[in-house]
Amino acid sequence: MISISGVFAVTFSVVFAYVADVTEESERSAAYGLVSATFAASLVTSPALGAYISQTYSEDVVVALATAVAILDVLFILVAVPESLPEKIRPTSQWGVPISWEQADPFVALRQIGRDYTILMLCVTVFLSYLGEAGQYSCFFVYLQLVMGFSAEAVATFIAVVGILSVVAQTAVLGLLMRSIGSKRTILVGLVFEMLQLAWYGFGSQHWMMWAAGILAALSSITYPAISSFASTHADPDKQGLAQGMITGIRGLCNGLGPAVYGLIFYIFHVDLEVTGDGHIDTIGNATVHLEKQERDPAWDLVRQFIPGPPFVFGSFLVICAIMVAFFIPESNIAKPTNSKRNSFEHSIEMYDECRKREGITVESPLMLGEDDSGIL
Repeated sequence: MISISGVFAVTFSVVFAYVADVTEESERSAAYGLVSATFAASLVTSPALGAYISQTYSEDVVVALATAVAILDVLFILVAVPESLPEKIRPTSQWGVPISWEQADPFVALRQIGRDYTILMLCVTVFLSYLGEAGQYSCFFVYLQLVMGFSAEAVATFIAVVGILSVVAQTAVLGLLMRSIGSKRTILVGLVFEMLQLAWYGFGSQHWMMWAAGILAALSSITYPAISSFASTHADPDKQGLAQGMITGIRGLCNGLGPAVYGLIFYIFHVDLEVTGDGHIDTIGNATVHLEKQERDPAWDLVRQFIPGPPFVFGSFLVICAIMVAFFIPESNIAKPTNSKRNSFEHSIEMYDECRKREGITVESPLMLGEDDSGIL
């Protein structure tokens, strides 16, 4: 089931490619921010709703309700969401434009997009920055309870507050920064916030420090909508889905590696985050650290006094590397970026005509939109 879930994670790539098709370049960053903010809002409401239904009824009801919501989502897309490609320029064949095995080979597509220096640098930036963040998501809420001494209610409140602030950041703050300083500088600002919040989580030992770092974490949520917007404006119109898919794929890879890296670092520093463990409980300030059963080492105790969360410090170092890489991302693109929805559609028309010619089908006239059809855009 986890593997199937991973396969369907490609939905985000398709959504971002759809947004690129139906929005103009100047509006794209705000649209990406709205999509990400909606996802953040669901993260705020779904855990609390699932816990309430599970306690009131049963876990089976939670699974059934989630399945029903997914089915309704598919039906809504089929009924209410229009195709991003205008009907007049869609292929008339039942199976669409003829696709060869070479065109369907994902490795060929990856090699082609990998030649794009800008997209490649973006992928490296995403890997370095999201590896630490993915590890943080896997253990942070347990870390708040076992190491920082948060109660279950305080953790739930923390999630809700950070989630709400993330929605505000990805809607209002993201749009303001994109209009004021541009997409590349917005990415750098988001990475700086991410580096600061990870460092604060790593070195902080007081409750108020965790809350302050949570505000920085909410502000850092602007990074990936800004990266997706930057990628969409610099990728060719026919490679929007591929570019977004590469970024989403890198994040998926980090979701697998991040928890393993964080677990290894916690193990090296002798910090056990197992809730059911029965080892020694140590205290750092007003925080409790759950330690493995082993001989106490004064050197490790001293390290834990200054660095309660070593993996977060390591994550902040990775983000510093990501900032250095992002600094060298070119702001201009050799390939002409899409300036509007019309340019993207015209590029699709040219590709369609070319495919028909290769199949030996005579194209009587170019499929170009007339002035009367401008309303569909």
